[in-house]
Amino acid sequence: MIKHYPYKSLGNANHGWLKSKHHFSFAHYYNPTRMGFGKLLVVNDDWVEPGTGFPSHPHKNMEIISFIRSGAISHQDSTGNKGITKTGEVQVMSAGTGIVHSEYNRSKEPLTFYQIWIETNKQNVEPRWESKKFPTEQAQVLTLLASGYAEDKGKALFINQEARIYGGKLAKGTIIEHDINHQVYILASDGMFKVEDNLGNSSDSITMNKGDGMEVTQSSAITLRALTDCEILIIDTIE
Repeated sequence: MIKHYPYKSLGNANHGWLKSKHHFSFAHYYNPTRMGFGKLLVVNDDWVEPGTGFPSHPHKNMEIISFIRSGAISHQDSTGNKGITKTGEVQVMSAGTGIVHSEYNRSKEPLTFYQIWIETNKQNVEPRWESKKFPTEQAQVLTLLASGYAEDKGKALFINQEARIYGGKLAKGTIIEHDINHQVYILASDGMFKVEDNLGNSSDSITMNKGDGMEVTQSSAITLRALTDCEILIIDTIE
């Protein structure tokens, strides 16, 4: 089953230096029908003005993943980690017993990124942070970016949850079938593409435009058809 959430229907926040679209209830945006999707609790589509950012603030017992769509984010935390994650790269922070961190756009260009929070399956682990560069060219499959499964160790960034996050760029005309382990939330990072359920039912075929979100449940696979050059993220996690 497919549920489509157009960009214009998402929660909105404008703080001047920060403009954000909320796929689920977050901060001052509250929607009782949008309280997360299984263990996926937060998806924020953020725009950050050059020279600004998020001052030091705490987190605890949460898996926080950032996919950088454009620009670069500078991270620093209370465990001594420091790094810059750039366009197409991904960073993961396991907040665990507690961590304080800051994130800034220290470049001269706007920063855009997806901020993703997934509920942890292990409480009070040692806090950690890491980032990784993935291929940014167009491909025939989506790259595994983050995973909580042992068999994916070394292939993707680790998170403490039964979840996988895939992402990448597809060229116009590309058609791929993507298997679903549990249920998925799809993000249209750029471009336009069509999503079809594994039964090929035309009533469950929906076109996604830049910024849209989509829930897919009760399906074992989906077909993605790139109507333009596009960038797609898929978050597969348990209910």
